[in-house]
Amino acid sequence: MKANAESSTVAVAGVEFGWGSSGKLSAVLSALRARGGERLRFIGLASGLGRPVLAEQPVERWFDLPEEQSNRELSRIVHAQRVRAALVVLNGALANALRACGVPVVFVDSLPFLRTDGDRPDLPLDAEVYCAQRCVELPSEGARVLAGARRLRWVDAVIDDGGVVRSRTPTPHPRRALLNLGGLRAPHLTDWASYPQLVLPAALEALTASGVTEVHIAGNLPAWLAAHLMDSCTHPPVTAVGALPHKEFLRRLAECDVLLTSPGLTTLLEAGRLGTPTLCLPPQNLGQIFSGRFHSQALGADVRLRWPREVFDEEEALALRVHSEGKALDLIYGGISRAADLGRHRTATAVRESLVEKLKQLADGLAGGPGAGLPAPDGHTPGGHVPDRHAPDRRVPDRHVPDWTALTNAVGTAGAAQVADALLQLLVETPGAARPLR
Repeated sequence: MKANAESSTVAVAGVEFGWGSSGKLSAVLSALRARGGERLRFIGLASGLGRPVLAEQPVERWFDLPEEQSNRELSRIVHAQRVRAALVVLNGALANALRACGVPVVFVDSLPFLRTDGDRPDLPLDAEVYCAQRCVELPSEGARVLAGARRLRWVDAVIDDGGVVRSRTPTPHPRRALLNLGGLRAPHLTDWASYPQLVLPAALEALTASGVTEVHIAGNLPAWLAAHLMDSCTHPPVTAVGALPHKEFLRRLAECDVLLTSPGLTTLLEAGRLGTPTLCLPPQNLGQIFSGRFHSQALGADVRLRWPREVFDEEEALALRVHSEGKALDLIYGGISRAADLGRHRTATAVRESLVEKLKQLADGLAGGPGAGLPAPDGHTPGGHVPDRHAPDRRVPDRHVPDWTALTNAVGTAGAAQVADALLQLLVETPGAARPLR
Protein backbone atom coordinates (compact mmCIF):
# COMPACT_ATOMS: atom_id res chain seq x y z
CA MET A 1 0.00 0.00 0.00
CA LYS A 2 1.45 3.38 -0.95
CA ALA A 3 1.32 6.35 1.36
CA ASN A 4 -1.29 8.99 0.57
CA ALA A 5 -2.75 12.06 2.20
CA GLU A 6 -5.16 10.01 4.28
CA SER A 7 -3.00 7.02 5.25
CA SER A 8 -1.28 6.58 8.60
CA THR A 9 2.09 4.87 8.67
CA VAL A 10 2.62 2.31 11.42
CA ALA A 11 6.04 0.81 12.14
CA VAL A 12 6.01 -2.84 13.22
CA ALA A 13 8.77 -4.85 14.86
CA GLY A 14 9.38 -8.09 16.69
CA VAL A 15 12.42 -9.54 18.38
CA GLU A 16 15.36 -11.56 16.99
CA PHE A 17 14.41 -14.55 19.11
CA GLY A 18 12.23 -17.33 17.74
CA TRP A 19 9.15 -16.77 15.62
CA GLY A 20 6.57 -16.07 18.33
CA SER A 21 6.77 -12.30 17.99
CA SER A 22 6.33 -12.53 14.20
CA GLY A 23 3.31 -14.79 14.57
CA LYS A 24 1.76 -12.25 16.91
CA LEU A 25 2.57 -9.37 14.55
CA SER A 26 0.89 -11.31 11.74
CA ALA A 27 -2.24 -11.87 13.83
CA VAL A 28 -2.49 -8.20 14.80
CA LEU A 29 -1.85 -7.00 11.23
CA SER A 30 -4.67 -9.24 10.00
CA ALA A 31 -6.96 -7.77 12.65
CA LEU A 32 -5.94 -4.23 11.68
CA ARG A 33 -6.65 -4.90 8.01
CA ALA A 34 -10.08 -6.16 8.97
CA ARG A 35 -10.68 -2.89 10.85
CA GLY A 36 -9.85 -0.38 8.13
CA GLY A 37 -6.50 -1.49 6.80
CA GLU A 38 -6.98 0.60 3.68
CA ARG A 39 -6.16 3.64 5.81
CA LEU A 40 -2.95 2.14 7.22
CA ARG A 41 0.50 1.75 5.72
CA PHE A 42 2.99 -0.60 7.40
CA ILE A 43 6.77 -0.50 7.45
CA GLY A 44 8.95 -3.03 9.28
CA LEU A 45 11.96 -2.44 11.50
CA ALA A 46 14.71 -5.04 12.03
CA SER A 47 12.99 -8.43 12.76
CA GLY A 48 15.12 -10.16 10.13
CA LEU A 49 14.49 -13.62 11.54
CA GLY A 50 10.72 -13.28 11.34
CA ARG A 51 10.29 -11.71 7.91
CA PRO A 52 9.51 -15.05 6.17
CA VAL A 53 6.65 -15.58 8.63
CA LEU A 54 5.24 -12.16 7.69
CA ALA A 55 5.60 -12.66 3.94
CA GLU A 56 1.83 -12.62 3.37
CA GLN A 57 1.33 -9.33 5.24
CA PRO A 58 1.34 -5.93 3.47
CA VAL A 59 4.56 -4.59 4.99
CA GLU A 60 5.61 -2.11 2.32
CA ARG A 61 9.29 -1.97 3.22
CA TRP A 62 11.69 -3.38 5.77
CA PHE A 63 14.48 -1.33 7.34
CA ASP A 64 17.53 -2.98 8.84
CA LEU A 65 18.90 -1.34 11.96
CA PRO A 66 22.50 -1.25 13.20
CA GLU A 67 23.38 -3.87 15.80
CA GLU A 68 24.33 -1.04 18.10
CA GLN A 69 21.03 0.80 18.39
CA SER A 70 21.34 4.25 16.83
CA ASN A 71 18.52 6.56 17.83
CA ARG A 72 19.61 9.10 15.24
CA GLU A 73 19.35 6.55 12.41
CA LEU A 74 16.00 5.40 13.77
CA SER A 75 14.81 9.00 13.94
CA ARG A 76 15.81 9.51 10.31
CA ILE A 77 13.73 6.51 9.26
CA VAL A 78 10.60 7.39 11.23
CA HIS A 79 10.63 10.99 9.98
CA ALA A 80 11.33 10.09 6.36
CA GLN A 81 8.49 7.56 6.50
CA ARG A 82 6.21 9.82 8.58
CA VAL A 83 5.60 7.15 11.19
CA ARG A 84 2.54 7.93 13.30
CA ALA A 85 2.75 5.02 15.76
CA ALA A 86 4.50 1.71 16.32
CA LEU A 87 3.45 -1.81 17.18
CA VAL A 88 6.29 -3.67 18.91
CA VAL A 89 6.21 -7.24 20.19
CA LEU A 90 8.69 -8.16 22.97
CA ASN A 91 11.48 -5.87 21.71
CA GLY A 92 11.65 -3.53 24.68
CA ALA A 93 14.88 -1.80 23.64
CA LEU A 94 13.45 -0.85 20.25
CA ALA A 95 10.17 0.27 21.81
CA ASN A 96 12.08 2.60 24.15
CA ALA A 97 14.16 3.92 21.24
CA LEU A 98 11.03 4.65 19.19
CA ARG A 99 9.49 6.54 22.10
CA ALA A 100 12.71 8.56 22.41
CA CYS A 101 12.13 9.57 18.77
CA GLY A 102 8.64 10.75 19.64
CA VAL A 103 6.77 7.73 18.28
CA PRO A 104 3.88 6.51 20.46
CA VAL A 105 4.08 2.76 21.01
CA VAL A 106 1.73 -0.13 21.59
CA PHE A 107 3.93 -2.76 23.21
CA VAL A 108 2.94 -6.42 23.38
CA ASP A 109 4.48 -8.49 26.17
CA SER A 110 3.54 -12.11 25.53
CA LEU A 111 5.85 -13.42 28.28
CA PRO A 112 4.87 -11.47 31.43
CA PHE A 113 5.48 -14.55 33.56
CA LEU A 114 9.22 -14.28 32.80
CA ARG A 115 9.63 -10.74 34.12
CA THR A 116 11.95 -10.01 37.04
CA ASP A 117 13.38 -6.82 38.50
CA GLY A 118 16.39 -7.18 36.21
CA ASP A 119 14.11 -6.63 33.19
CA ARG A 120 12.86 -3.20 34.27
CA PRO A 121 15.47 -1.11 32.39
CA ASP A 122 14.68 -2.86 29.11
CA LEU A 123 10.89 -2.82 29.35
CA PRO A 124 8.90 0.16 27.99
CA LEU A 125 6.83 0.50 31.16
CA ASP A 126 5.94 4.07 30.15
CA ALA A 127 4.62 3.01 26.73
CA GLU A 128 1.37 4.59 25.59
CA VAL A 129 -0.21 1.12 25.79
CA TYR A 130 1.45 -1.90 27.41
CA CYS A 131 -0.48 -5.02 26.39
CA ALA A 132 0.38 -8.02 28.57
CA GLN A 133 -0.91 -11.36 27.38
CA ARG A 134 -2.87 -13.32 29.96
CA CYS A 135 -1.13 -16.39 31.30
CA VAL A 136 -2.09 -19.44 33.28
CA GLU A 137 -0.05 -18.25 36.24
CA LEU A 138 1.82 -15.03 36.98
CA PRO A 139 4.72 -15.31 39.44
CA SER A 140 4.82 -12.63 42.12
CA GLU A 141 7.99 -11.02 40.73
CA GLY A 142 6.31 -10.62 37.33
CA ALA A 143 3.26 -9.06 38.96
CA ARG A 144 5.50 -6.53 40.76
CA VAL A 145 7.27 -5.53 37.55
CA LEU A 146 4.07 -5.12 35.52
CA ALA A 147 2.49 -3.06 38.29
CA GLY A 148 4.89 -0.34 37.15
CA ALA A 149 3.44 -0.17 33.64
CA ARG A 150 1.79 3.23 33.19
CA ARG A 151 -1.01 2.04 30.89
CA LEU A 152 -1.20 -1.69 31.45
CA ARG A 153 -3.84 -3.58 29.53
CA TRP A 154 -4.31 -7.34 29.91
CA VAL A 155 -5.25 -9.00 26.62
CA ASP A 156 -6.22 -12.49 25.51
CA ALA A 157 -3.89 -14.76 23.55
CA VAL A 158 -2.53 -12.75 20.60
CA ILE A 159 -3.16 -15.32 17.88
CA ASP A 160 -4.95 -15.47 14.55
CA ASP A 161 -8.57 -16.05 15.53
CA GLY A 162 -10.19 -16.68 12.18
CA GLY A 163 -9.94 -18.09 8.71
CA VAL A 164 -8.21 -21.41 9.37
CA VAL A 165 -10.21 -24.21 10.99
CA ARG A 166 -9.29 -27.78 11.84
CA SER A 167 -10.02 -30.13 8.97
CA ARG A 168 -9.14 -33.48 10.61
CA THR A 169 -10.61 -35.32 13.59
CA PRO A 170 -7.99 -36.58 16.07
CA THR A 171 -7.25 -40.21 15.31
CA PRO A 172 -5.54 -42.95 17.34
CA HIS A 173 -3.49 -43.78 14.23
CA PRO A 174 -1.76 -40.54 13.23
CA ARG A 175 -0.43 -40.49 9.69
CA ARG A 176 0.46 -36.83 9.13
CA ALA A 177 2.70 -34.96 11.56
CA LEU A 178 3.97 -31.40 11.84
CA LEU A 179 7.37 -31.21 13.53
CA ASN A 180 8.01 -27.61 14.60
CA LEU A 181 11.21 -26.15 15.99
CA GLY A 182 10.34 -22.49 15.42
CA GLY A 183 12.98 -19.82 14.96
CA LEU A 184 16.10 -21.31 16.50
CA ARG A 185 18.24 -18.23 16.99
CA ALA A 186 18.66 -16.74 20.44
CA PRO A 187 20.89 -14.00 21.86
CA HIS A 188 24.20 -15.36 23.17
CA LEU A 189 23.58 -18.78 21.55
CA THR A 190 26.68 -19.50 19.49
CA ASP A 191 25.64 -22.84 17.95
CA TRP A 192 21.94 -23.07 17.18
CA ALA A 193 22.38 -26.39 15.34
CA SER A 194 22.86 -28.33 18.61
CA TYR A 195 19.16 -28.53 19.46
CA PRO A 196 17.92 -29.87 16.10
CA GLN A 197 20.87 -32.29 15.89
CA LEU A 198 19.75 -33.85 19.16
CA VAL A 199 16.00 -33.71 18.65
CA LEU A 200 15.17 -34.12 14.95
CA PRO A 201 16.57 -37.60 14.23
CA ALA A 202 15.09 -38.89 17.49
CA ALA A 203 11.69 -37.39 16.69
CA LEU A 204 11.65 -38.78 13.15
CA GLU A 205 12.54 -42.25 14.40
CA ALA A 206 9.77 -42.07 17.02
CA LEU A 207 7.23 -40.95 14.42
CA THR A 208 8.27 -43.83 12.15
CA ALA A 209 7.80 -46.32 14.99
CA SER A 210 4.33 -44.83 15.59
CA GLY A 211 3.18 -45.35 12.00
CA VAL A 212 3.37 -41.75 10.78
CA THR A 213 3.79 -41.63 7.01
CA GLU A 214 4.24 -37.90 6.30
CA VAL A 215 6.15 -35.18 8.16
CA HIS A 216 6.67 -31.48 7.54
CA ILE A 217 9.47 -29.82 9.50
CA ALA A 218 8.93 -26.13 10.23
CA GLY A 219 12.00 -24.26 11.41
CA ASN A 220 14.91 -22.15 10.24
CA LEU A 221 17.34 -25.06 10.21
CA PRO A 222 20.94 -24.59 9.07
CA ALA A 223 20.97 -25.29 5.32
CA TRP A 224 23.35 -28.24 5.64
CA LEU A 225 21.13 -29.93 8.22
CA ALA A 226 17.96 -29.34 6.20
CA ALA A 227 19.63 -30.84 3.11
CA HIS A 228 20.80 -33.86 5.10
CA LEU A 229 17.29 -34.50 6.40
CA MET A 230 15.75 -34.26 2.95
CA ASP A 231 18.37 -36.65 1.54
CA SER A 232 18.49 -39.25 4.29
CA CYS A 233 15.11 -39.40 6.02
CA THR A 234 12.73 -41.53 3.99
CA HIS A 235 10.82 -43.21 6.84
CA PRO A 236 8.63 -41.28 7.26
CA PRO A 237 9.17 -39.09 4.19
CA VAL A 238 9.89 -35.47 5.01
CA THR A 239 7.70 -33.46 2.64
CA ALA A 240 9.42 -30.12 3.22
CA VAL A 241 11.75 -28.32 5.61
CA GLY A 242 11.93 -24.64 6.45
CA ALA A 243 10.12 -21.45 7.31
CA LEU A 244 6.46 -21.04 6.42
CA PRO A 245 4.38 -17.88 6.05
CA HIS A 246 2.04 -17.63 9.01
CA LYS A 247 -1.19 -18.58 7.24
CA GLU A 248 0.49 -21.58 5.62
CA PHE A 249 1.82 -22.72 8.99
CA LEU A 250 -1.68 -22.48 10.46
CA ARG A 251 -3.10 -24.44 7.53
CA ARG A 252 -0.61 -27.25 8.06
CA LEU A 253 -1.31 -27.12 11.79
CA ALA A 254 -5.00 -27.62 11.07
CA GLU A 255 -4.38 -30.53 8.70
CA CYS A 256 -1.92 -32.60 10.75
CA ASP A 257 -2.89 -35.49 13.04
CA VAL A 258 -0.28 -34.60 15.63
CA LEU A 259 2.04 -31.67 16.34
CA LEU A 260 5.46 -32.19 17.89
CA THR A 261 6.86 -28.80 18.84
CA SER A 262 9.47 -27.14 20.94
CA PRO A 263 7.18 -25.51 23.52
CA GLY A 264 7.01 -21.95 22.24
CA LEU A 265 3.94 -20.29 23.72
CA THR A 266 2.53 -18.84 20.48
CA THR A 267 2.56 -22.24 18.75
CA LEU A 268 0.94 -23.93 21.75
CA LEU A 269 -1.83 -21.32 21.78
CA GLU A 270 -2.37 -21.58 18.02
CA ALA A 271 -2.57 -25.36 18.26
CA GLY A 272 -5.01 -24.99 21.13
CA ARG A 273 -7.35 -22.81 19.12
CA LEU A 274 -7.45 -25.48 16.44
CA GLY A 275 -7.69 -28.40 18.87
CA THR A 276 -4.63 -30.11 17.39
CA PRO A 277 -3.16 -32.96 19.51
CA THR A 278 0.20 -31.63 20.68
CA LEU A 279 3.28 -33.06 22.37
CA CYS A 280 6.06 -30.79 23.62
CA LEU A 281 9.66 -31.54 22.67
CA PRO A 282 12.36 -30.72 25.26
CA PRO A 283 12.66 -26.96 25.92
CA GLN A 284 15.21 -24.72 24.23
CA ASN A 285 15.14 -21.86 26.75
CA LEU A 286 13.60 -20.55 29.97
CA GLY A 287 10.34 -19.39 28.42
CA GLN A 288 9.72 -22.83 26.96
CA ILE A 289 10.08 -24.46 30.40
CA PHE A 290 7.26 -22.22 31.65
CA SER A 291 5.13 -22.62 28.51
CA GLY A 292 5.40 -26.41 28.46
CA ARG A 293 4.42 -26.59 32.12
CA PHE A 294 1.50 -24.22 31.64
CA HIS A 295 0.31 -26.30 28.70
CA SER A 296 0.38 -29.56 30.68
CA GLN A 297 -1.25 -27.87 33.66
CA ALA A 298 -4.14 -26.53 31.59
CA LEU A 299 -4.65 -29.88 29.82
CA GLY A 300 -4.43 -31.87 33.04
CA ALA A 301 -2.07 -34.21 31.19
CA ASP A 302 1.68 -34.66 30.97
CA VAL A 303 2.45 -33.88 27.32
CA ARG A 304 6.06 -32.76 27.88
CA LEU A 305 9.38 -34.39 27.12
CA ARG A 306 12.17 -33.51 29.56
CA TRP A 307 15.87 -33.54 28.95
CA PRO A 308 17.85 -36.22 30.77
CA ARG A 309 19.31 -34.73 33.95
CA GLU A 310 22.83 -34.85 32.54
CA VAL A 311 21.76 -32.26 29.95
CA PHE A 312 20.27 -29.88 32.52
CA ASP A 313 17.80 -29.91 35.37
CA GLU A 314 14.75 -27.65 34.97
CA GLU A 315 14.46 -26.89 38.68
CA GLU A 316 18.09 -25.78 38.79
CA ALA A 317 17.52 -23.53 35.77
CA LEU A 318 14.48 -21.91 37.39
CA ALA A 319 16.36 -21.43 40.66
CA LEU A 320 19.26 -19.75 38.86
CA ARG A 321 16.86 -17.43 37.01
CA VAL A 322 15.82 -15.75 40.28
CA HIS A 323 19.38 -14.45 40.67
CA SER A 324 20.52 -14.16 37.06
CA GLU A 325 18.79 -15.02 33.80
CA GLY A 326 22.23 -15.20 32.18
CA LYS A 327 23.35 -17.98 34.53
CA ALA A 328 20.14 -19.91 33.86
CA LEU A 329 20.63 -19.61 30.10
CA ASP A 330 24.28 -20.64 30.44
CA LEU A 331 23.08 -23.82 32.14
CA ILE A 332 20.48 -24.55 29.44
CA TYR A 333 22.53 -23.65 26.37
CA GLY A 334 25.69 -25.21 27.78
CA GLY A 335 23.94 -28.47 28.61
CA ILE A 336 22.39 -28.78 25.15
CA SER A 337 25.70 -27.94 23.45
CA ARG A 338 27.68 -30.46 25.52
CA ALA A 339 25.08 -33.15 24.85
CA ALA A 340 25.34 -32.52 21.11
CA ASP A 341 29.14 -32.68 21.23
CA LEU A 342 29.79 -35.48 23.71
CA GLY A 343 26.64 -37.45 24.39
CA ARG A 344 24.58 -37.17 21.26
CA HIS A 345 23.71 -40.84 20.87
CA ARG A 346 22.75 -41.32 24.53
CA THR A 347 20.68 -38.13 24.66
CA ALA A 348 18.95 -38.75 21.33
CA THR A 349 18.09 -42.30 22.41
CA ALA A 350 16.50 -41.00 25.61
CA VAL A 351 14.48 -38.42 23.66
CA ARG A 352 13.35 -41.03 21.13
CA GLU A 353 12.27 -43.53 23.78
CA SER A 354 10.35 -40.89 25.73
CA LEU A 355 8.60 -39.69 22.59
CA VAL A 356 7.67 -43.21 21.50
CA GLU A 357 6.03 -43.71 24.91
CA LYS A 358 4.16 -40.37 24.70
CA LEU A 359 2.89 -41.16 21.20
CA LYS A 360 1.69 -44.59 22.42
CA GLN A 361 -0.11 -43.02 25.39
CA LEU A 362 -1.70 -40.48 23.05
CA ALA A 363 -2.84 -43.20 20.63
CA ASP A 364 -4.17 -45.40 23.45
CA GLY A 365 -6.15 -42.49 24.85
CA LEU A 366 -7.72 -41.64 21.51
CA ALA A 367 -8.58 -45.30 21.00
CA GLY A 368 -10.28 -45.47 24.41
CA GLY A 369 -10.23 -48.14 27.05
CA PRO A 370 -9.80 -48.11 30.86
CA GLY A 371 -6.64 -46.47 32.11
CA ALA A 372 -5.66 -45.36 28.61
CA GLY A 373 -4.29 -41.97 27.75
CA LEU A 374 -1.66 -39.51 28.91
CA PRO A 375 -0.75 -39.36 32.61
CA ALA A 376 -1.55 -36.34 34.78
CA PRO A 377 1.18 -33.66 35.03
CA ASP A 378 3.72 -33.79 37.83
CA GLY A 379 2.42 -30.63 39.47
CA HIS A 380 5.63 -28.61 39.19
CA THR A 381 4.44 -25.23 37.95
CA PRO A 382 5.58 -21.71 38.85
CA GLY A 383 3.44 -20.07 41.49
CA GLY A 384 1.30 -16.99 40.97
CA HIS A 385 -2.13 -15.94 39.82
CA VAL A 386 -4.09 -15.48 36.63
CA PRO A 387 -4.92 -11.83 35.86
CA ASP A 388 -8.56 -11.04 35.06
CA ARG A 389 -9.63 -14.62 34.45
CA HIS A 390 -8.90 -17.95 36.06
CA ALA A 391 -8.19 -21.26 34.41
CA PRO A 392 -10.97 -23.76 35.12
CA ASP A 393 -10.58 -26.38 37.81
CA ARG A 394 -9.39 -29.45 35.89
CA ARG A 395 -9.51 -32.42 38.24
CA VAL A 396 -8.69 -35.38 36.04
CA PRO A 397 -8.11 -39.11 36.43
CA ASP A 398 -4.55 -40.44 36.34
CA ARG A 399 -4.87 -40.99 32.57
CA HIS A 400 -7.22 -39.42 30.05
CA VAL A 401 -7.62 -37.80 26.65
CA PRO A 402 -6.94 -34.06 27.04
CA ASP A 403 -9.16 -31.27 25.82
CA TRP A 404 -6.59 -29.88 23.40
CA THR A 405 -8.22 -26.43 23.49
CA ALA A 406 -7.73 -26.06 27.26
CA LEU A 407 -4.71 -23.73 27.34
CA THR A 408 -6.16 -21.35 24.77
CA ASN A 409 -9.60 -21.38 26.38
CA ALA A 410 -8.01 -20.52 29.73
CA VAL A 411 -6.60 -17.23 28.42
CA GLY A 412 -9.04 -16.34 25.62
CA THR A 413 -8.49 -15.85 21.91
CA ALA A 414 -9.36 -12.21 21.20
CA GLY A 415 -5.93 -10.69 21.91
CA ALA A 416 -5.06 -9.75 18.32
CA ALA A 417 -8.31 -7.78 17.98
CA GLN A 418 -7.76 -6.14 21.38
CA VAL A 419 -4.25 -5.01 20.44
CA ALA A 420 -5.48 -3.78 17.04
CA ASP A 421 -8.21 -1.73 18.72
CA ALA A 422 -5.65 -0.26 21.12
CA LEU A 423 -3.45 0.84 18.21
CA LEU A 424 -6.35 2.38 16.30
CA GLN A 425 -7.42 4.27 19.40
CA LEU A 426 -3.84 5.49 19.89
CA LEU A 427 -3.81 6.85 16.33
CA VAL A 428 -6.96 8.81 17.12
CA GLU A 429 -5.53 10.17 20.37
CA THR A 430 -2.09 11.19 19.03
CA PRO A 431 -2.36 12.84 15.60
CA GLY A 432 0.75 14.08 13.83
CA ALA A 433 4.18 12.68 13.07
CA ALA A 434 7.09 11.97 15.41
CA ARG A 435 9.18 14.84 16.72
CA PRO A 436 12.81 15.12 15.61
CA LEU A 437 15.70 14.36 17.94
CA ARG A 438 17.65 17.33 19.18
